[in-house]
Amino acid sequence: MTGNPVIEKLGRRLRLGVIGGGPGSVIGEVHRTAARLDDRYEVVGGVLSSNPERSRAAGRALGFAPERAYEDVDAMLAAETARPDGVDVVAIMTPNDGHYPLACRWLDAGRDVICDKPLTTKLDDARDLVARVRASGLVFCTTYNYSGFPMVRQARAMVADGEIGELRLGQVEYIQPQLAVRPDLDDPDYWRFHARRSGPSAILGDIGTHAWHLLHTVTRMEPQAVAADIGPVMPGRRFDDTAGVLIRYPNGARGILWVTQAAAGAEHGLKFRIHGAEGGLEWHQEDPTWLVHMQLEGPRRMLSRNGPGLKPAAERASRIAVGHPEGFHEAFANLYSDVAEAVAARLTGTPADPLALDFPTVEDGARGMAFIAAAKASSDAGGAWTDCRLSL
Repeated sequence: MTGNPVIEKLGRRLRLGVIGGGPGSVIGEVHRTAARLDDRYEVVGGVLSSNPERSRAAGRALGFAPERAYEDVDAMLAAETARPDGVDVVAIMTPNDGHYPLACRWLDAGRDVICDKPLTTKLDDARDLVARVRASGLVFCTTYNYSGFPMVRQARAMVADGEIGELRLGQVEYIQPQLAVRPDLDDPDYWRFHARRSGPSAILGDIGTHAWHLLHTVTRMEPQAVAADIGPVMPGRRFDDTAGVLIRYPNGARGILWVTQAAAGAEHGLKFRIHGAEGGLEWHQEDPTWLVHMQLEGPRRMLSRNGPGLKPAAERASRIAVGHPEGFHEAFANLYSDVAEAVAARLTGTPADPLALDFPTVEDGARGMAFIAAAKASSDAGGAWTDCRLSL
């Protein structure tokens, strides 16, 4: 993934500023690693904690220049917009309730944005962000990072090329264990357990939108309605830890989504299975090198990330020589790499490779919020079928 002519025309690394992801954060390290993996960004500064002293200390520990280890977002925004070498792109990895106001501020400042999911905590805010991004012409990525896996992109391309026929059935599940026990996980001060900060559904905001996006980025079909059952399976728990959602599509196809963080003994458990009129596809994130292609009139095929017959979208996302596995960090880095090309294309007026523009956008983030809103409304109504279409 080197020798990119659009990046070469820019003639330098993009300057990335980060907000959130400081001490104790897992996703912060993932973002910074992803940004550096292809050498297309330099992480130059940021705000790493809501505590000013911790933020400055964490920035210095990461090697930021002292004046760019900021105490808060106000200081960062004022300084970076005044510098001739200020940040080009801002990555937001704060708790969910910070995504919308921070994205608005940096878009207003003319900066491209990379933002964790869920996009916002309210659907109206997501709609507003879509309008702001479209009006600005800036690049915006919502980090649904599982779409960066090569064999997910292979599946998407095969569906688009009609290789399994018209969609009939879709299933996605994401099964985690971390909330299968109570100690320390029902901490009343932990932000994920409060709707004001995490959004209307803890489980859907955390992993449900990942599953939703994975299914629909592969199928390329917009769902019509959902019927959902959302709630806790742990006795006495006050927030959602499990969701089951039935899905209807305009062509009559049906889908199922099941997500939980209360599955004792599970590990990560993200997978999809889709079937069309002429076959099906199956992928497991815990064994991501392989995509199963089930043919209606032919043998089952195991497609490898390094094997023959890969689509250009999958080849572009593959990094390492045959026999070596790729995983979570590389998939995340594929999004950062694609965004870098899109930003460099905007800054230089050079057309980007169309495959580089296939990362999850602000519109994808808004669709995730429409899903959460519809599923929550359905569950509150006893599982009634609820329209989940989003007009933008």
